Amino acid sequence: MISAVEPPEAHGVARDGVRMLVARPSGVTHAHFSDLERFLRPGDLVVVNNSATMAAAVDGELTVHFSTWLDDGSWVVELRPEGTEGVAGQQIELPVGKLELVSPYVPGRLWRARVSVDVPDLLARFGRPIKYSYVPRQWPIADYQTVFARDSGSAEMPSAGRPFSVELVTSLVSAGVLFAPITLHTGVSSIEEGKPPLPERFHVPESTARLVRMTRASGGRVIAVGTTVTRALESAPDGGGGWTGLVLGPERPARIVDGLITGWHAPGASHLQLLQAVAGAELVGTAYAEASRKGYLWHEFGDSCLLLPS
Repeated sequence: MISAVEPPEAHGVARDGVRMLVARPSGVTHAHFSDLERFLRPGDLVVVNNSATMAAAVDGELTVHFSTWLDDGSWVVELRPEGTEGVAGQQIELPVGKLELVSPYVPGRLWRARVSVDVPDLLARFGRPIKYSYVPRQWPIADYQTVFARDSGSAEMPSAGRPFSVELVTSLVSAGVLFAPITLHTGVSSIEEGKPPLPERFHVPESTARLVRMTRASGGRVIAVGTTVTRALESAPDGGGGWTGLVLGPERPARIVDGLITGWHAPGASHLQLLQAVAGAELVGTAYAEASRKGYLWHEFGDSCLLLPS
C-alpha cells in the first residue's frame, strides 16, 4: 500500500469521498465512504469516539510529544527526534516552563514526566499536531479532528472517524441508523511491532451501553468506528470507564462489536490483532490483500475499510 501524504481535501477529495473497501464473507466490494448507507441497515448502531485531538507536539530544547496524563498529575511523553535518549532527573526547557523526566514508562521510548506549567494551556499556545515522516508538511489541527470531536485528550486523531461528514451522518440518521458516543483518549502511535497496546483512558456512557444492548436484542448490528471504540466497548459493556488495558486478539475475541469501520494499519501493528478479534484472520487477510492490490492509501489521511463478518 501507499501512505497518504496529505488530507484528501488537499487534492480535491471530500472527507467522505475517500475509497472504502467493504469485506464480507460473501466477497469484497469497492466503494467510497459516502456510500456507507448502502451497507448499513435501519436499526444498526454506529458507535463513535468523541475524543478531540490535542496539538500534542511542542518544540523547545527538544521536541516533546505529550501522550497522556496520569492520575498523579504527571504526563507520559515521547522525546523527538526519534532515538533521543533521556535520563531520570533530566530537565528540558519548553517555550514556557520546564519538563523533568521522572522514570521510564516504556523503556527506550516513553517517559513519565512532571511539567512546571499547565499542559493544556501550553499545548493551546505552542502545540502543533504530531506529524510523522510520511506526511511531509505540517497541517493545522482542524485537519486532525473528526466531526465527532468534543472532549480534548487524544495525542493522535481517532482517525477511523475522519471520513464522516456532517451531511453523511445526517443522511444515515434519516435512514434509521443510530449513533452513540464513547470517549477513548489515544496515546502516541502504537509501540514497536509485536508489542501490545498501552493502557488508555476511556469512558462508555451508560446511555451508549443501553443502546448497545437494545440494538443487539432487536437484531441490529453494533458497528464500531475504529479500534478505540472497539476496545472501549469490549472493556465496559455495561458502561463505565477509567483505564483499559484490554488486549483483543485470538485469545480474547470481540463479544460486543459486530462490524468495524477502520483505516489501514501497517503490518505487524497491534491494531491488526484487534481487527482479527472482530472479523477473523481470514477476512482481514482478504481485505488487506485486495486493498494492497488496488493501491488503497494507509494512515490517518488514507482510505477506509468496513469489515462485516456476519
